[in-house]
Amino acid sequence: MWSTTSRPVFRRFVGAVAVGVALAATSGCTVPADAVAGISVTADGHLLGLMMVCGHQIDGATLYVDSDDVNKEVTVGSWTADRPLTPGLTTWTLDSPAVGWTATRSLAPLTAKTTYALYGWSKDNSWSASSISFTLADRGRLTPGKVRYDSIADNGDESTITVPRAEFKAKACQNM
Repeated sequence: MWSTTSRPVFRRFVGAVAVGVALAATSGCTVPADAVAGISVTADGHLLGLMMVCGHQIDGATLYVDSDDVNKEVTVGSWTADRPLTPGLTTWTLDSPAVGWTATRSLAPLTAKTTYALYGWSKDNSWSASSISFTLADRGRLTPGKVRYDSIADNGDESTITVPRAEFKAKACQNM
């Protein structure tokens, strides 16, 4: 039986299917962000994690070495909340046991000239928190009551800012 489809039409069809498959294979699915991670310090100098949950839930947080090379991203601390974090602000100390949190990986010593990132996640990968990157020098510039986080402007531009805790709580979710 002979086909009624010409070779050029068949080649275009196969080419279109190949392009579609390639696009599907290379497009990564990301977990939508509905929370904002931040860092601060306590009055006695302990590193403090902050999670401003905007609308859904976050189950935990991870601190890792931030690197463009995925093979160099090493987890240096991970915490699971005893109860899912719901809309609102939650804080916990990263370098010591915190009430309401279980350290699934205790914080390793942080080193100079290394960039770290803190982000939040949900157990079922339905939601995440935007991350905050920092170095020990960034941490050293923080004072109690000030929060460092990545702010997203109305036009979508992202910038790292340090603001009073009340401003973080009031504005962090505005452009989620």
